[in-house]
Amino acid sequence: MVTTTVNFEDAQTQLVHLLGLALTGYEVVIAKDDVPVARLVPIQRIKKRRIAGLHNNAMQAHEDFNQPLPDAIFS
Repeated sequence: MVTTTVNFEDAQTQLVHLLGLALTGYEVVIAKDDVPVARLVPIQRIKKRRIAGLHNNAMQAHEDFNQPLPDAIFS
């Protein structure tokens, strides 16, 4: 990912351009007095759809799962 640093005042006037850079894969760092204060990066989109039941029965609850907890835990 390519990084571009812009000072705060320029970022205010170039927001549309900076958003375009982020959408094309750039990381834009906004700095105030040469100190980075914010980062503008593209959001990673989920490319695969989830498949229901893919890991069916992968987890199991212990047979005493619904039993009351012992009093010793609460003291």
